[in-house]
Amino acid sequence: MTTTVNLESMSPEERSRLQTELSIEDEWRFLHQQMHEKHKGHESMHAWMILILLITIIVSQILLVEWKKRFPVSYQRVSLFAMWIIPLIISINHSWTRFILFWVLFTIITALVVSQALKTPMAGTTPRLVYKWFYLIYMISYALGVIGYLFVFLTLLGVNLLFQSLPQPWMDCGIMCLFYGLYYGVLGRDVADIITDKMAAKIGYYTESGIPVRQLEPHICCVCGNRILVQDNSNAIVEKTFNLSCGHTFHEFCIRGWCIVGKKQTCPYCKEKVDLKRMCRNPWEKPHVFYGSFLDFVRYLVAWQPVIFSGVQFFNYILGLE
Repeated sequence: MTTTVNLESMSPEERSRLQTELSIEDEWRFLHQQMHEKHKGHESMHAWMILILLITIIVSQILLVEWKKRFPVSYQRVSLFAMWIIPLIISINHSWTRFILFWVLFTIITALVVSQALKTPMAGTTPRLVYKWFYLIYMISYALGVIGYLFVFLTLLGVNLLFQSLPQPWMDCGIMCLFYGLYYGVLGRDVADIITDKMAAKIGYYTESGIPVRQLEPHICCVCGNRILVQDNSNAIVEKTFNLSCGHTFHEFCIRGWCIVGKKQTCPYCKEKVDLKRMCRNPWEKPHVFYGSFLDFVRYLVAWQPVIFSGVQFFNYILGLE
């Protein structure tokens, strides 16, 4: 038969003496009872906290969907800013030096490349420089994603045991590579998506809506504004060209940068739908509904989830539920 101990009527000295005299099982029961009395009455508080969490998540999801639907440009800009800044704030708070160093390096180089694209007048070699940088980011991110996935997969298969290594370092390495690949891949694509519009509009052969302000001359690549190599033309850039179904011709690197790096699926001059199946050589580059939803999930996870949970903590603090 178990006897309930009235802890409230005992002094601290009596509680300590009683605890030393109890058996291991009774000691566990004693500590459990002490914990229960300490948190007595907190059940309703926990219920309110869960309710606030659920309501905040549902309301925020509805607001984000409506915002993206009604004002896609501002949603894209704010999401990009949040993706850029929030991980840095979290890393500084937790002293994650490695991420801070990579973030600073990426930010400095990207800022220099973007500043060249926004210059007026813009140099003819600038579009190729911009696409080369973001294509490099794309390839590095792709490689990191593959490496991270392999590390996680091999750890789940127990391959680490063949090297007499613990699973935790392998799993940590895999998750870190996956995060870096996804984060910088999505961030690079979003920056490239914005800067390609502005850069192409500066050249004059492209506008986001309406008719271009500049007539496309023969043998001109409207992505970079440079000439396409024709017979007896020594001033043109010597490289492969690509013909779209609409009849417009581009430098192969320029149109791949426009469609893949800049996520554009239309001709940069006449806006006719581009058949990317002819250009894309691997599944990662193919536009797909699931892939687009996955990118949106990464943006939500990195940019908006910390904001939502900060809002939940703020409401709990206001209501005295911490």
